[in-house]
Amino acid sequence: MAKNSITQNSVVGELSAEFLGTMILILFGNGVVAQVVTSSDKSLGGHDSIAWAWGLGVTLGVYVAARLSGAHLNPAVTIALAAFKGFSWRKVLPYSLAQTAGAFVAALIVRFVYADLINAMDPGHTYKTQGIFSTLPGNGAGPVTIPTAFFDQIVGTAILVFVIFALTTAANNAPLSNLGPVVVGLLVVAIGMAWGANAGYAINPARDFGPRLASFVTGYATAFLDQNGSVYFWLPIVAPIIGGLIGGALFKYMIEGFLSTATGEDITVSEPIENR
Repeated sequence: MAKNSITQNSVVGELSAEFLGTMILILFGNGVVAQVVTSSDKSLGGHDSIAWAWGLGVTLGVYVAARLSGAHLNPAVTIALAAFKGFSWRKVLPYSLAQTAGAFVAALIVRFVYADLINAMDPGHTYKTQGIFSTLPGNGAGPVTIPTAFFDQIVGTAILVFVIFALTTAANNAPLSNLGPVVVGLLVVAIGMAWGANAGYAINPARDFGPRLASFVTGYATAFLDQNGSVYFWLPIVAPIIGGLIGGALFKYMIEGFLSTATGEDITVSEPIENR
């Protein structure tokens, strides 16, 4: 009985960490977009501030959650870890739900804190401010097709997971674990600066769907559609999962397969051994 209680408490702690770590990520991510979008004279930031705040949000979210859960903060990362790094498949759905719930709650907070500015700029709650919460092809304006946005999300998430694996695999001369979150945050900044035009670099199903749902229940009637009226919510879920698996496979079979350690063990810096 005591052992089962300890195990249960451990799982609850892991899910709590994923929930709160993802919430911190979205508070900064959605928050910075809200600040930029609702600034009528654009004096409160632009593309670069968005990229940096998202990256810093990732860094801070990882610091919150890493000790307890490994700080996946992203279902695409969780699935890739299960497929290639020995993470328990039975935890994939609970982790993903906790991540999505954290993103949902954070988006609700941003929605209500920024309500006055959003209502002043976009009283009809249209695509003009929908991008605060979720992604759109061409960021709601550019002439980007669904296939292009889909492929973009595969590529962006493949880069994300491939480099995360490189940064967290000890045998690959990874940064020390306490510095790892900073480097992962810089990775997200780089993806935002290089891969943000086609589909807003969601690269994370929870990051997109949780806030998308939050916007829908608070007045954005077209939250699940793109600016052309096509059903779009599925794309930032499906494409990142595919991309994460591709990125994980590339690292597993083209880099990690050629690495060796003194013990022969597969050691992942940011994934606590007991959580596998």
